[in-house]
Amino acid sequence: MSDWNKQVIAEFRASGGQVGGNYKNMTLLLLHTTGAKSGQPRLNPVVYTEDNGRYVIIASKGGAPSNPDWYYNLKAYPEVEVEVGTEQFKARATITEEPERTRLYDQMAAQYPFFEEYRQGTERQIPVITLAALE
Repeated sequence: MSDWNKQVIAEFRASGGQVGGNYKNMTLLLLHTTGAKSGQPRLNPVVYTEDNGRYVIIASKGGAPSNPDWYYNLKAYPEVEVEVGTEQFKARATITEEPERTRLYDQMAAQYPFFEEYRQGTERQIPVITLAALE
């Protein structure tokens, strides 16, 4: 894990989910996945929106030509853990299909315009994932 991610995670946990710097005024969750190749636990801070009781995350990787590693992790192991604020729970990750994918991406881009820049800056279709709490 990068030092930058470690700092964001430490700040998130120390402040009950509030983070400054690049994440100031953004909704942020911590996504616990299992490594697709290694089987080892992984942890990533991810910006989210909400939709019908689900958390919505975008595998943008800043508009890079490839998906982030955590996308492949949840594709291989869709049962994940999520931290939002001070709450932690198990969830099922679902990679959305059209037309829901575009609707949810547009929702995220309306809240955080840099996601539109990411969409315009890459040739790939950026995956949208929903996280639904498991009962």
